Amino acid sequence: MASLVLGRLNVVTSESATSADVTAVLLHGWTMDLTTWDRVASALPGRVVRYDVRGHGRSADGVGTISELADDLAAVLEEYAPTGRIVLAGHSLGGMTIMALAEQRPELFSRVTGVALVATSCGDLPRLSGVERLAGRWLVKRPKVGFGRLITPGLRVTFGRRPKWADVRAAAAMAGNTAGGAFVGIREELTRHQRREALAVLAEIPTVVMAGSWDLLTPMKHSRAIADALPGAEFVIYPKAGHMLPLERSEDVARRIAALM
Repeated sequence: MASLVLGRLNVVTSESATSADVTAVLLHGWTMDLTTWDRVASALPGRVVRYDVRGHGRSADGVGTISELADDLAAVLEEYAPTGRIVLAGHSLGGMTIMALAEQRPELFSRVTGVALVATSCGDLPRLSGVERLAGRWLVKRPKVGFGRLITPGLRVTFGRRPKWADVRAAAAMAGNTAGGAFVGIREELTRHQRREALAVLAEIPTVVMAGSWDLLTPMKHSRAIADALPGAEFVIYPKAGHMLPLERSEDVARRIAALM
């Protein structure tokens, strides 16, 4: 496994003993980091590329729009997967970034031979509440959100039934390590995300849409809307699972991404 830096982004690459002429690029969700995919990445054949989004994990602080995050993804593909087949897998914000890339750079999808959209949305996410706006004014000034241990009970609601508390604590630590500006800026960006039409770029690409039936952040209706726009896609529902499918259902998520490879 190699950890590299592309400009301001922390990028990690790995390769299994099973060679495959394909690179899987895994994109994490809002307030998470690339370690969200640890168990999935270790189970995939071939080459795997992951990176921390701006202001998340070990990447430099910064606030990017979802369109700019798509530019970052394009740069990662150019540097780390310049040739050969590509499989893109995005959890939550990561899935939205894939849609933004399809909207902005559809020509890049000529080499994409598989897409996994995990607990994500193509639009119509809720607007910020008054409480979120007040908290945002304070959080935006913080280099890191912090309070990882204190917010652990609150992160429990992002999981489904009977999660492993080690996973809940890990998610809370990732959220606490997110830059305050990125935390607030991306939350605002989620309300502007409207990319159902961009899904047409994926129409001929093998795609799997995964949803947790107990997901409170991107409820199942959002995944269903994606599946409706992509009638050829496989639509997988995990009963009693929540939003954190790369942690909650890592074995099956890895199996389905591997099938695309």
